[in-house]
Amino acid sequence: MWGGRYESGPAEIMEEINASIDFDKRLAPQDIRGSLAHAAMLGASGILPAADVATIREGLERVRAEIEGGALPWQRSLEDIHMHVESRLKDLVGPTAGRLHTARSRNDQVATDMKLWVRDTIDSLDGQIADLMLAMAEGARTHAGLVMPGFTHLQSAQPVTFGHHLLAYVGMLARDRGRFADARARLNECPLGAAALAGTSFPIDRQATAAALGFDRPTANSLDSVADRDFALETLAAASICAIHLSRFAEEIVLWTTPQFDFVRLSDAFTTGSSIMPQKRNPDAAELVRGKAGRVVGALQGLLMVLKGLPLAYGKDMQEDKEGTFDALQTLSLCLAATAGMVRDMVPNAETMRRSAGAGYATATDLADWLVRALALPFRDAHHATGQIVGLASGRGIGLEELSLADMQGVEPRITAEVFAVLGVDASVRSRQSYGGTAPDNVARQAQAWLDRLQGPARDAV
Repeated sequence: MWGGRYESGPAEIMEEINASIDFDKRLAPQDIRGSLAHAAMLGASGILPAADVATIREGLERVRAEIEGGALPWQRSLEDIHMHVESRLKDLVGPTAGRLHTARSRNDQVATDMKLWVRDTIDSLDGQIADLMLAMAEGARTHAGLVMPGFTHLQSAQPVTFGHHLLAYVGMLARDRGRFADARARLNECPLGAAALAGTSFPIDRQATAAALGFDRPTANSLDSVADRDFALETLAAASICAIHLSRFAEEIVLWTTPQFDFVRLSDAFTTGSSIMPQKRNPDAAELVRGKAGRVVGALQGLLMVLKGLPLAYGKDMQEDKEGTFDALQTLSLCLAATAGMVRDMVPNAETMRRSAGAGYATATDLADWLVRALALPFRDAHHATGQIVGLASGRGIGLEELSLADMQGVEPRITAEVFAVLGVDASVRSRQSYGGTAPDNVARQAQAWLDRLQGPARDAV
C-alpha cells in the first residue's frame, strides 16, 4: 500500500508484530458500514461521480457477503481489516476501488469502526443486563417473604428476605446500565472525515456521514478524533464495575451452595462433578464468573497503560486497544448469560435459610429497638442492656427467645412479656417498613416496580 516510498517488503518478524487481521477482522461489518456511508457522502458532495459511488457500493455489498459467508481469505500481508476490504474491492471492481479512500485515513477509519463496534456491543450488553435484572426481580417477587440471614463481616447481622437480597443486585445492575448508557452517549460522535490527523482539503460533509452512521454529530477536533480512545476506556470501566458486581453475586452462590450454608441448590446444568470424589457438586459456573472478572478489569488496566504516555495523534501502540476490548466485553457477555441462567435455575432451601436467619442472635437489634420504643431508653442504654441479655443467652447456649421474662428483667426490670413478639425472625423482617427496608410488603412492591419498568416498552434502567 506504500510501495511508492518503499523498495522492499517488511521483515518476517515485522509482518508478525504489525498485522492485526487475526483480531480486527471482527470489525468487518462496521468497516463496511463506514465505507458505504463515506462513499455515499463523497457522491452527494460531488467529490466522486455517481457511477463510481454505485460501483463501490455494489462491490462493498459483495465483499460483505463474502465475509459473512466465510469466503474471504485472511492474509497477514494485508495487515488489517481495512486493507482486506479495499484489496478485495479492487479485485471485484478494479481501479475505482481506489477512489473510496479519498478524504479519509486508516486513522479516522479505525476510530470509527471501533466506536461503531463498541456502540453495538453496549446495546447488546444493555439487553443482557436488563434480562438478568428481570430474572432477579422475578425471583424477588416470588421470594419476597423468604427469611434468610443478612450479614456484615460475613457474620449474622439481622434477618432479611431472599427477595430483598436479590433486589440489592438489581439496584447494582441498574447503575451498570446507567454507566453503559452514559458511555454510549459520550462516544456517539463520528470521527470519520478527520483523516490522518489534520482534516482534509476536500469539501466533505461530515454531518451527513455522522447521521448516516447513527452518530449524534461529527467530532469537533481532528487530532482528538484519531487519538481518542476514551470511549473504549469508559466502556471498559463500566464493564469492570459490572463484572465486579457479577463476581460478588457469584461468590455468594459459591458460599450458598456449600453443605455448610445449604441456602440454594443449582441443578446439573450449572454444576460439575469431581473426577475422584463422586459426591461432589461444584458450582463451577459461579466460580468462572468470579474468575473472569479479572480478565475484564485487566483489559481496562492494560489499555490505560497503552495510552498513558502517547503524544497526539495516532501511534501504532493504539492497535493494542482491540484485543483487550474485544475479549473483555465478550467475557462480560458470557458472564451475564451464565449468571442469568443460574438465577433462573437455583432453588432456595427455605428451611435452612429460615433456621440460619435466627442464628447469631440476629434479632438483638430488634430487642434494642423495642427497649427504645416501649421503655423510652436512650438507644445507647438500650444497646448496652441488649448486649448484656445476649451475653446471658450466649452463656447458656440458647436463643434470645428461649430466655425467660425473669432472666431479661434481671438486666432491665421494666421489660414486659410483649418483648417476645419482636424476637422472632418473621416479626423482625415485618418491622423493617422504612423505604428500602426488607419488610416483605416492601420487597413485593419494589420487585413489581422493577418488573413493570423492565417489561415496559422502554426497558428503563432507573
